[in-house]
Amino acid sequence: MSVTDSLPTIHWTEDGAERSAMWRSEAGLPPPKRVVIADDQTPADTAFRLASEGTALLWRGDFQNARQLLQAMARRVDRKPKKAPKPAASLTEAFHKHRLVQSQRARTLGMLLLPFEAGHVVPLRRAPDVHEACEQVYGPSDTPYVASMRELLGLIGAFEWRKKGIEIPALGERIHPWYGVFSPVRGEYIDLVAKEPLPSGTLAFDIGTGTGVLAALLAQRGVKRVVGTDQDARALGNARANVERLGLTGDVEIIEADLFPEGRAPLVVCNPPWVPARPSSPIEHAVFDPDSRMLRGFLNGLAAHLTPDGQGWLILSDFAEHLGLRTRDELLGWIDAAGLKVLGRSDIRPRHPKAADADDPLFAARKAEITSLWRLAAK
Repeated sequence: MSVTDSLPTIHWTEDGAERSAMWRSEAGLPPPKRVVIADDQTPADTAFRLASEGTALLWRGDFQNARQLLQAMARRVDRKPKKAPKPAASLTEAFHKHRLVQSQRARTLGMLLLPFEAGHVVPLRRAPDVHEACEQVYGPSDTPYVASMRELLGLIGAFEWRKKGIEIPALGERIHPWYGVFSPVRGEYIDLVAKEPLPSGTLAFDIGTGTGVLAALLAQRGVKRVVGTDQDARALGNARANVERLGLTGDVEIIEADLFPEGRAPLVVCNPPWVPARPSSPIEHAVFDPDSRMLRGFLNGLAAHLTPDGQGWLILSDFAEHLGLRTRDELLGWIDAAGLKVLGRSDIRPRHPKAADADDPLFAARKAEITSLWRLAAK
């Protein structure tokens, strides 16, 4: 069965006839049930009202005008209400409110839809060539389909980042992230791994390798063999591509595994998702870890994969603690229950722009946030 055979179908009426096409959504959203045709004559206020009510607009006008319409809809979504909302009673409540607002915003702006012909061609005036950007994420397509304008812009942005790459000062090289793989734009956790004294230079495991940036860094620091693991197909492809681009294929092996590879190592590194909350879409799994499953899985399996005198490096932000989603006592309790002890901890403060943005609803937590490298060992 091909990928397109498993895609859902979107239905609408146009020129008095029933129409349908395959529906694509990387966010895993179902096809909208109500769809109307929109074009260059559709006012932004009308588009916003329909989208807010759950009616999707399938665009038949100029591509650049659709882009401007989406921007106009975004301005209306982001417009501050005349009556100031009641302040959140806690940072936990502020976090959940923020997530709800983000979800509602994404749902509304995702209602502006575009038609695609076979080969990822957008059949609209002034439409750019998006074939390569779409094929990198969707794969080949020989069937027409419909997807949201907002998703397409995300694919185009990811395509550019993948081409350009992100400069990693600690590595002295660029890492090229793929769509849906955690991007190392926040470099402080990489700096922690770059500066921490290595317990051994023979072998290291990088659990949940993502782009492969930490595996590459460990190899560059002189670890003779590094094994990076991941379960996500895109992450595996991304890590292998980065390792190959950096000329490290002889030192770094990327394998598919649920957390740990077979065997033991004197160094096992893990940078799990930092926020114990439910992802709202599949591509958020790199950021959100429901019930701290990956974190607890790493801790519970670590002792069995360390050599005598080996170290586990857990790279974790305390952002969740400031949000009231996890306590420090919980974390220390999990470490103890897993038969582990803390050898030491190195801390660093975040440098990203949101940490200095007082208008951010989670500013208090971001300002207080500290990212730590916990050095763990078996008891």
